[in-house]
Amino acid sequence: MSNFNQKTINDKIELTGVGLHNGINVNLIIKPGAPNTGINFKRVDVAEDNIINANFKNVIEPILCTKLKNNSGVTVSTVEHLMAAFYGEGIDNALVEIDAAEIPIMDGSAIEFVDAIKSVGIKEQKDSRKFVRALKKVEVIEKKKSISIEPLSNDLIVDFEIVYSNPLIRTRRKEFKLSNDDLTNIYNSRTFCLFEDIEQIKNQGLAKGGTLDNAIVVQGNRVLNDDGLRNRHEFVYHKILDCLGDLMLSGHRIFGHIKTSQGGHALTNKLLMKFFSEQTNWTFETLKNKDETSEKSFKNTIAIGA
Repeated sequence: MSNFNQKTINDKIELTGVGLHNGINVNLIIKPGAPNTGINFKRVDVAEDNIINANFKNVIEPILCTKLKNNSGVTVSTVEHLMAAFYGEGIDNALVEIDAAEIPIMDGSAIEFVDAIKSVGIKEQKDSRKFVRALKKVEVIEKKKSISIEPLSNDLIVDFEIVYSNPLIRTRRKEFKLSNDDLTNIYNSRTFCLFEDIEQIKNQGLAKGGTLDNAIVVQGNRVLNDDGLRNRHEFVYHKILDCLGDLMLSGHRIFGHIKTSQGGHALTNKLLMKFFSEQTNWTFETLKNKDETSEKSFKNTIAIGA
């Protein structure tokens, strides 16, 4: 199967779960998408104007999750793990139907979404995939937090550093290269929080569906979950998972080197906004093979502006 053509799923996927933040049970159906339609969410519990395009320009309130809103005010939140599964498995086009305002958190990682995609299989489509190539460095800095993208030949690297005062999490840094590295531990790494932050999070009306079955809780130098960590880099790997999901909101695979320290949903979204705001920062490319590019276009911004 070519890496240079668009892809969708072979058949529909049906999943159920609970929203991490709203605590509401939700039914999710993922259906194959037509070429060049991208990823779209459909709120079947809303009668009209219920389609929300998975685009970075539709992001609002990126606090503890990624939330999207269409022009009619209809929202869908916590899309990042599903979007990361789409990115990693090469899914360009899909329609995601849900009957509530939040994607189910499942086990706190992306692995159940990935397993579901693999179970139905992937369908290659005839239309070529358009890649976004970074042409120059773009950076966003907010005090001690930073994120940047630099040019890179036909690949994506995410270099992520987390910095916590917690004695177990501490400072950790990992680099992930999409073309070479195994995604298993990225997919399998769960969302996490500090025990002392739970009350504040719940006071914000969030994490109503959060349990030890769908999140890692850290207290001091120990993990409160009975099963402990799934891998020794699970904290930083989950941040890379989130980053992949947020990058998927560009609507395309990106050729570039992402470097971030203490980043998160909001910072990644600000990078995408800044990166795509200037046409000289990037270009579309359609690849014929690993070393050959064609159809370079600085004018085709339909998907970016959708």
